Amino acid sequence: MPRDRAQVPPATIVEALHRMRLVFPGVAVSGERLAGGVSSDIWRIDLPTGPICVKRALAKLRVAADWRAPIERNRFEAAWMVRANAAVPGAAPELLGQDEESGALAMQYLSPLDHPLWKTELRDGRADPAFAAAVATRLAGIHAATAADPTVAAAFPTDAIFFEIRLEPYLRATATVHADLASRLEALIAATQANRRALVHGDVSPKNILGGARGPVFLDAECAWWGDPAFDLAFCLNHLLLKCLWTPAATPGFLACFDALAAAYIRRITWEPPHTLEARAAHLLPGLFLARVDGKSPVEYITAEADKDRVRRTARALLMQPANRLTAIRDAWSRELAA
Repeated sequence: MPRDRAQVPPATIVEALHRMRLVFPGVAVSGERLAGGVSSDIWRIDLPTGPICVKRALAKLRVAADWRAPIERNRFEAAWMVRANAAVPGAAPELLGQDEESGALAMQYLSPLDHPLWKTELRDGRADPAFAAAVATRLAGIHAATAADPTVAAAFPTDAIFFEIRLEPYLRATATVHADLASRLEALIAATQANRRALVHGDVSPKNILGGARGPVFLDAECAWWGDPAFDLAFCLNHLLLKCLWTPAATPGFLACFDALAAAYIRRITWEPPHTLEARAAHLLPGLFLARVDGKSPVEYITAEADKDRVRRTARALLMQPANRLTAIRDAWSRELAA
């Protein structure tokens, strides 16, 4: 951004920079507010040494529903970044500082010029199965490393946060819309809560994954939780199915990415029998699929009621008659799209 168009960050972010000792009081601070998700205020801050990224968690998320979450989640996001990079170097931006008072953290700034956003690539129809497999490889690497070190669990006492910003707005909120499926959706919540096996990111979405020379980079681990790694797998695969309604011409590529990601991840499961995790992910995925049209956080690109009904038909059938294999989920969606 040209200097004459530079923006002045909010005082809360400037004060957080002071407390993190990244900027000294009296030094002018400028940058640019970045487009982000619904849960944070995100800025590129221009320092004499180069740009950094500062992210401050919001107490009330920017959605139509009344969706609130504690800003302390920022502390656990910072901790996830450290653990992820220890397990798989380069899997997250480098953490530069964390300020609990404001709920802000500072991290390495990754320019979109050489770190394209996976969501943008998919929107434009560039569906690369090799990249999807690389996402799976890195995600499984983080899960495997942390599953092998159960002491990590003590650093992430985030059961309540994960429920408030994942299980409640996705599965329980959807159960209020589909009352006849409430018992099945509640069972998915219970199963997810019961399988505590590894460090979970909680928002493995294409909007939170950058491409890079060293491989995929994961952002926005605000939902970090010691829990069920099947949630991360199902959450990411869900987006590849939904993208078929956003860019229909690229549907074969999206389904190829689904297959590549699922296969690459399952091959790398070492901490439990692969088929048991795959079954949990296959049971959970239809609930998440339905949640993205009828939960608290619907995807912004599915607006036609006919498309929403396609999601509902597929998800409801799979919730009524669960499948144990992820390929069965993909096949059911393929049949719906071809109908």
